[in-house]
Amino acid sequence: MFEIESKNPDEIILTTKQATIKFDVANETIDANLEVGKIVGPGEFEIGNVAIRGIATGDKTVYDAVIGTVHIGVIGGIEEAITLDELGVADVLCTSSVRAVREIDPKVVIAMGNIDGMVTELKAAPRTEKKYKLKNADALPAALEVIALT
Repeated sequence: MFEIESKNPDEIILTTKQATIKFDVANETIDANLEVGKIVGPGEFEIGNVAIRGIATGDKTVYDAVIGTVHIGVIGGIEEAITLDELGVADVLCTSSVRAVREIDPKVVIAMGNIDGMVTELKAAPRTEKKYKLKNADALPAALEVIALT
């Protein structure tokens, strides 16, 4: 089981039993209270039970985090097709990009940024939560859900 929460539009906090990881898309950092400090930029990392792949996209870095068999894409407002192709499949997508949602086709969207514009274009009603909790891949919804974290 894991939880996703957000304290501001540029941050996603992923919490499992073994780790708490903060993705800051504005500063392109991962903060998991490691002795080495924050992780900056692309690369492959394992923090607790979370495998993370940082993908360089020109001047930005996006992240694919995997917990068990669930892929979580943390991309913010990135929309470039080559980046979305490199990210691949995401069951949960943390983004403000409608184009990314349409191309990646996740089961759950954690809305970042302009939530109103996103739900209007996707014709989806957002569900407001303090934290999004997911037990495992079998608990993913059958149809797209948009979650607005408060």
